[in-house]
Amino acid sequence: MDRSRRGESDAGATARQVPSSSRLTVRRKTNRKRAGSWTEHLPQPKAVVMSCGRIVRRALPIAAVVAIGFGLGGAGWYGYRFVTTSPRFAITAIEVRGNVHVTSADVRALLPVHVGDNTFGADLGAARRALLANPWIADVEVTRALPHTVLVSVQERQPVAIASVEPDATSTTSVGALYLVDASGHPFKRATIEAGEGAELPIITGLDRTAYRTAPELTAKTVRDTLGALAVWRAGDRPAIGEAHLDPTGALVLHTYAHATAIRLGVITDPAALADRLATFDASWRELTPDERQRTRTIRLDTRTDHVTVAFAPTGN
Repeated sequence: MDRSRRGESDAGATARQVPSSSRLTVRRKTNRKRAGSWTEHLPQPKAVVMSCGRIVRRALPIAAVVAIGFGLGGAGWYGYRFVTTSPRFAITAIEVRGNVHVTSADVRALLPVHVGDNTFGADLGAARRALLANPWIADVEVTRALPHTVLVSVQERQPVAIASVEPDATSTTSVGALYLVDASGHPFKRATIEAGEGAELPIITGLDRTAYRTAPELTAKTVRDTLGALAVWRAGDRPAIGEAHLDPTGALVLHTYAHATAIRLGVITDPAALADRLATFDASWRELTPDERQRTRTIRLDTRTDHVTVAFAPTGN
């Protein structure tokens, strides 16, 4: 065989085994699914019924709770409207207890609650605040006594002395004001002497208004200390005291009711010093005759606890 032909034959075989790239083609796939009706996409009736059943079963507990809540709310609102508007709960009596200085009529006049008002509609908090505005009332409790009564339990302040507060530089008067003082040492009310307020109570004088405004607690302590000294004085057989005066240095001077004898105790630093000075007073007072006691004008105990100086009025005065 001729080599030229054999080479030609080999080249053709190779061409048939490896196809050219131009013969590779990508064919488009065709959708062979047949287009159906739109009703085929709707859920089946059985599935719809089952879904609705599941929704109803899940919603029933919530609906029951909501219904109960509305029922209770409506019943509560109806009950509230009934008890706050029904004439069955109208106030027929306001009882006042514990009052001495404030009359029951004055207490009722201060109340924003009146006979005929509804018991449950009465604002007890507002009633309490209105009563606390009265200076005599330290505390008060306002309660309901169903079905027709309001109870007012009053706790009054108890005056133990009268404080004469000296006017300050800005005052338009030179006369000190008189105030009722309770056991805490604080003045709580302007004293109405003509109405009998403060009768038989000792008077504490020498208190400065400016000092009380700037340091009320310190002034109150001074008043309490003075009241304590008066209590110790009254414990013995001693003359009755009508006035306790505090001078600018804080020294205590007692003035007796009879003859206005001045007893200078000085600055009281502790109970022991007061006891020593009163023992010195007792010893000297026993030595005085009735005539000498009447003529005594000053007894000084403020220099030494074991030393006393007695000043007499001239004979014949």
